Amino acid sequence: MKRHTDYRWIISVLVVSIVTSMTFSFVSSEILNGAGYFVAFLLLTVFIFIGIIFDMLGMSVTSTNESPFHSMASHGEFGARQALELVRKNERVASVCNDVVGDISGIVSGATAAVIAGNLTNDFSLNGVIVQLIVTGAVAGLTIGGKAAGKGIATRYDTDIVLFAGKVITLILGDGKSVKR
Repeated sequence: MKRHTDYRWIISVLVVSIVTSMTFSFVSSEILNGAGYFVAFLLLTVFIFIGIIFDMLGMSVTSTNESPFHSMASHGEFGARQALELVRKNERVASVCNDVVGDISGIVSGATAAVIAGNLTNDFSLNGVIVQLIVTGAVAGLTIGGKAAGKGIATRYDTDIVLFAGKVITLILGDGKSVKR
């Protein structure tokens, strides 16, 4: 059976990617402009953790199954209906979490690391190549190591992670009656 390409989904992901990237970059630029090293490293850490957390959620929605959420939703557990929707739309949720938010977090954390390395080099008259190698190596190690650890956690606690995401969505959107069935 031939599957048709869903161009609306592709365009939606493209638009969301552009807007998310611009938002992350704007926030990063505004915070880094005149910020001290503590704030800059804190921002860098936040971007790394955003990538790890969303990678875990993307992994969780693809590794869990619907049945526990049916039971929870039928008992009225808070967030279960939204969690069930996440699982039902796992391919799209994983795409947004891993490819959109996760990849953009990686790109913006790399750009933030480059700004930090440049500032360290200028402020302390350090060798730019060595500083760049140390900073980018640390960022890559934390990102890749964090995502590797996160994948194990995501598959072990997939139901709990997806339910937690469902609860967060319920808090943001309300009781879930607006969630499309």
